[in-house]
Amino acid sequence: MSLTPVFSAPDAAQGREYHLAGDWCGAPVQEIGDSLIHTVRGDPASTLDLTEVRRMDIAGAWAVLRALGAEPELKRIRARPEHLRLLEMVARADASRPKRRTGPGPIRAFLERVGRGVISVADETYGTLAFAGQLMVVTGRTLMDPRRIRWASCVSMAERAGLDALPIVVVTTFFIGAVVGLLGVNTLRQFGAEVFAVELIGIAVTREFGIVITAVLLAGRSASAFAAEIGSMKMTQEVDAMRVLGVDPFEALVFPRVAALLLTIPLLTFAATVAGLMGGALVTWSMLGLGPTFFMTRLVESVGDNHFWIALSKAPVMAIAIAGIGCRQGMLVKGDVLSLGKRVTAAVVQAIFAIILIDAIFALIYMELDL
Repeated sequence: MSLTPVFSAPDAAQGREYHLAGDWCGAPVQEIGDSLIHTVRGDPASTLDLTEVRRMDIAGAWAVLRALGAEPELKRIRARPEHLRLLEMVARADASRPKRRTGPGPIRAFLERVGRGVISVADETYGTLAFAGQLMVVTGRTLMDPRRIRWASCVSMAERAGLDALPIVVVTTFFIGAVVGLLGVNTLRQFGAEVFAVELIGIAVTREFGIVITAVLLAGRSASAFAAEIGSMKMTQEVDAMRVLGVDPFEALVFPRVAALLLTIPLLTFAATVAGLMGGALVTWSMLGLGPTFFMTRLVESVGDNHFWIALSKAPVMAIAIAGIGCRQGMLVKGDVLSLGKRVTAAVVQAIFAIILIDAIFALIYMELDL
């Protein structure tokens, strides 16, 4: 008997049965196996006779199974028992192999991303509204019974969010005021109207930059800190322990932080406005020779305090947004560090976005009111 693997096509007397013979083992199987696959797959009603096969390994069994198609039927094979067992084993191994999944097309993938984004925005909106509603309930309950207010936490948070943030707020707005002054003087000099740089500095700093810069710095500083603190307590199950002890986490953790920012943002806005005006006054003094007395006199007569009060009216809304977003993201932290980092980042990004949005809404309202 030949040791080379061979197969013969059926003749009229044999019907549609292919006969395999030789040793279906090792490297020689590849070439003859490809020929077998090409021949037998074109005849789906055919059968295979392996009774004359002397030896067979996994490569030979795999070639026979591939010749029978993607879902081979062993009943189309006649073979010795040991060969049938080998074929069954290889067929089971192939069936248990994870099938390769083709990814969606580019259009479908794009639509799926858009859909997931819309659902994520809807879930985030619903969660934000639910959080705001719960915070309003806790605030109303606390104000009706002032004995529930945790004064120590409120004062401690006010010191950390207000007094500790004062240096960075003052320094930043001082240079912002100086930059506005430099741009104003250089631009107005083209029209011979350098003196109007005082009005430009006064309106820009008192109406917009004082409150916006303060809120953005607190968003990066306080919102991230609130999210990290509460998130760490969630990871260590301290928040769950509070609920077990009958302590409302909103009353113990969220309300003091909101109250602290409500108290400190107006004060920081005032300090930022003063620092920004000092920066602008320094620039006009050094570049135009306009002394501080002239600067203040023109500022009071031409600008007034109306713009400052407009800016101050935004402070409570921004304070609630910053503290609420930071605390909510902290409450959403799961039990791992990755979730903590993700929520801290989300707190900063969402707080800054909320500040810009709130400022734009107030600008539209005051424009309609002609203020």
